[in-house]
Amino acid sequence: MDYIVAIDGSTESERALEHALELATAIGASTSITVVHSVDPEVHGEEGIPADADVTDADRLLVQEGVENAEERAMEVLEDAAAFAAEHGHDVETELLYGDPSESIPEFVAGGEFDGLFVGHRGLGERYEELLGSTAKGLVETTGIPVTIVSTS
Repeated sequence: MDYIVAIDGSTESERALEHALELATAIGASTSITVVHSVDPEVHGEEGIPADADVTDADRLLVQEGVENAEERAMEVLEDAAAFAAEHGHDVETELLYGDPSESIPEFVAGGEFDGLFVGHRGLGERYEELLGSTAKGLVETTGIPVTIVSTS
């Protein structure tokens, strides 16, 4: 069995990785896991709040991080996931993808021979999801392999 786990650093994605590791342990040594994180350059841009914004604007602004910072954070998320897997007795492969996760992850899946995808129910924030849509829902609709959506509740 070859699994793929999509993570974004959220508690839900950490739980998805944990669940995939538990299944891999139950199945045995022939199971491989690839952990992916996608950085979307279209979402990231100049950092911070615009200079002319005031406090009343803060609740309606999505603060962007720069692409370089997003890549650094993504690499940390992937390294943390690999360390977590190692603590649980598994070696995992990690891949940094680029683009909308609802597109880049299915493209990556299509290039391999994966038997299942694990993803957290909700990612880093409801506000972000309201603006960009549900990644988990998009993956279910486009991936072409069984998708396990893992919830913390």
